[in-house]
Amino acid sequence: MTKTLRLNDLQLILLSTASQRDDGSLLPPPDSIGERTPAVDKAIKSLLRRGLAAKADASDISDLWPADKNQLIDVQITAAGRAAIGAGQDEGEARSPEEPGEKSRPESEPSSRPVSKIGTVLSLLRRDEGATLDEMIAATGWLPHTTRAALTGLRKKGHSIAKDKRGDTTCYRIAAEV
Repeated sequence: MTKTLRLNDLQLILLSTASQRDDGSLLPPPDSIGERTPAVDKAIKSLLRRGLAAKADASDISDLWPADKNQLIDVQITAAGRAAIGAGQDEGEARSPEEPGEKSRPESEPSSRPVSKIGTVLSLLRRDEGATLDEMIAATGWLPHTTRAALTGLRKKGHSIAKDKRGDTTCYRIAAEV
């Protein structure tokens, strides 16, 4: 089972604000936070360490946290940061190539990606081979009973979920629309 990602209120506010900005910058802090304080710096350091934010350009900055707080530091939200708060990325939005875990996508692959845990489950179920309960648990961090309840919820929303066997393991997938 994967470890659940926990963010405090300050980190959530910083990521949420950055996801709404055109450049994805965490700084300056939003008005709801006020001035940049040591607590804000600590929250940003934590986001950087966890890969939810990244420095845009380190070529001209020798130290990430200079003594002069007024010097602007370009720290931007990453795709992992957007996923952590469930914020989608518009197709027109620019992506930084330095973001950790970014892979180039073939043009034949759709540009939309899951932004929520249920979206992740749906994308797993849409694969030709479908997904096992363990695969869905690993992808979402949910407990088994929560994952099964999500499948029930998808059925109630009109998704036709087929149940097959892959060896001795039960496999779920979205049934082909007729």
